[in-house]
Amino acid sequence: MTSAASSSHEQDSTAPTSGAHRDSPMTTREAANAPAQPIEQRPPHESAAEPLLAALGTTISPDLLVEALTHRSFSHEHEGALNYERLEFLGDAVLELVTTETLYSIHPDMNEGQLAKMRARAVSEDALSAIAKTKLHVGSYILLGHGESESGGARKNSILCDIVESLIGATFVEHGIDEARLVIHRLIDDTLAEVATEGPALDWKTSLTVKAHELGLDEPQYHMAVEGPEYAQIFTARAVVDDTGTVIGTGKGSSKRKAQLAAAEQGWKTLNARH
Repeated sequence: MTSAASSSHEQDSTAPTSGAHRDSPMTTREAANAPAQPIEQRPPHESAAEPLLAALGTTISPDLLVEALTHRSFSHEHEGALNYERLEFLGDAVLELVTTETLYSIHPDMNEGQLAKMRARAVSEDALSAIAKTKLHVGSYILLGHGESESGGARKNSILCDIVESLIGATFVEHGIDEARLVIHRLIDDTLAEVATEGPALDWKTSLTVKAHELGLDEPQYHMAVEGPEYAQIFTARAVVDDTGTVIGTGKGSSKRKAQLAAAEQGWKTLNARH
């Protein structure tokens, strides 16, 4: 489904301009793993956000847009500044709804398990951060605290993923479900087409379990560790499939689930290469 043409934005917003556009398209995986490029974070009053809004294909009022682009590290340093977490929470739910109804409609022969795997892949951190990089070029718009900015927060997949969801949430608040649906289709239809062609990558944890059982190995177990401050924790998962405790895959992520998925992917590839 193709979204409606981008709405014009008459009113100046309070967010900075986006980065340069890529000349040729990337796949989701290429974009998620692309080398980090320098990002100049500029105060939001310096220029308007028409390029970002044009990429979304909608309009968002200045105050709501700033909220949608504000990381909690910035609000910790600026008393009274709202951050994007509530909008992200809402946008996550709206995105899941529209993705689910789309997959249900375009894949009538797939069962619930297949549809769930495709949905999980389409709205994953890798997929959404790729959209943030290649379609929205949103990095330079994000308002970050000093420490987060210095550590490259505007290039972190976890934050970029959050921003996509918060912008969807802001669209829903401003215009309702119909406009949000158009924005979501504009952003993810390419990804939905891409994931329909993937195999084990649709659900690495399930794929690793199946592979282990095929080889007569134990159920995969994930040993977890966590480091970093509460507001920016990094989880590490190590996948093992036998009593020796031999690690077949290690993954890191901003949540236990993301770390386990990364470890499962590496573990599946390890077992597949062995046999």
